[in-house]
Amino acid sequence: MLNEKDLIAINSRFSNGNVVNRNSLKYSIDLVKRTNSWIKQLAHLVRAILIDHLFEEGNKRSCAAILSYYLDENSYSYKPEDVNKVIVKILKDNITDINKIERLIENVIK
Repeated sequence: MLNEKDLIAINSRFSNGNVVNRNSLKYSIDLVKRTNSWIKQLAHLVRAILIDHLFEEGNKRSCAAILSYYLDENSYSYKPEDVNKVIVKILKDNITDINKIERLIENVIK
C-alpha cells in the first residue's frame, strides 16, 4: 500500500511533487487504509489523482506509474497502452464513480 510520501515521490519523478489538493490526498489515503481490496485502493488513488488533480503537474504520468506499480505488485500482466487508455477514458468521460474505475482497472488485466 502506497502512503502519502510514496505518492509524492512518484510525482517527483515527473514533476516537482507539489501537492495542490492536500485534503483529497489525505482523504484518499484514509480510504486506502480502510480497504483490503487492492483494486478498490487503486481506484481511490486513481480518482483522486486524475479527477481531484492532486499535484500541480504530472498527474497523468503519476497515475500511470501507480497503476503499473499496483498491477506489478499483484503479479498481473498488462499492456502499458491499456493503462494509458484507462487514464484517457477516466479523464475524457469525467468518471468519478469508484465502482466504474474498478471495472476499468479490471479490464486492463483481462
